[in-house]
Amino acid sequence: MAAGYKNKSQRARVLTENWMERNGYCPICGAFSIRHYAANRPVADFYCDACKSDFELKSKYSKSGKLMGKVVDGAYDTMIARITSRNNPNFFFMTYANDAVSNLLMVPNYFFVPAIIEKRKPLSDTARRAGWVGCNIQLSEIPKAGRIYMIRNRIEVDKKVVFSNCAKASRLQTSDIEGRGWLLDVLACIEKIKTDQFYLADVYAFENQLAAKYPNNKNIRAKIRQQLQLLRDRGFIEFLSRGVYRKIR
Repeated sequence: MAAGYKNKSQRARVLTENWMERNGYCPICGAFSIRHYAANRPVADFYCDACKSDFELKSKYSKSGKLMGKVVDGAYDTMIARITSRNNPNFFFMTYANDAVSNLLMVPNYFFVPAIIEKRKPLSDTARRAGWVGCNIQLSEIPKAGRIYMIRNRIEVDKKVVFSNCAKASRLQTSDIEGRGWLLDVLACIEKIKTDQFYLADVYAFENQLAAKYPNNKNIRAKIRQQLQLLRDRGFIEFLSRGVYRKIR
């Protein structure tokens, strides 16, 4: 299949994309298969005929099999334009080793905000594309609710579990980019709290971190309380008593 390609990255792309087309399915609607777009399409690699969802595949060889915390992507400005547009694709992230897929997860498109896209340094003046600025997707910054495993440590996750996780994650969907950022940032803070039951003061502990992300907001605590209400309404946490919450597993 990859015999006509000498470049290692090209061979890997051909093999992983072919594997995805033969074995992949739509985790959003449950369609049994996904289709490959024609080569060099700028928006996505795959699409679902049933629900019309688009997907882009990012794959990487990993000797340990572990997923990377950062994923190298293309031009920074192009990526920002994509994730803030209406046709932003969902992403598959794959690691492989020894001719087998180690991990495969899907991140819904509404989990992408500018803050998780890391701007790389411009290429040097001596480079062929001098001044070009690339980016990294900071996968580790995406809340766990948005990292939906389809294969984990070489074991396929039950499709019913995948669909259930996608359905729950969809409650966080919003077209407002700034509102999306706040909601996901507060959810990420809650995920860092080690106990299921937590207090308002535990979330306030992230106030400085959130203030650095949103320097124009002068009332961070009020914004935190607002996001806690939204997360409660969307079924991610429950209110126990004044200032006391619990995560819903």
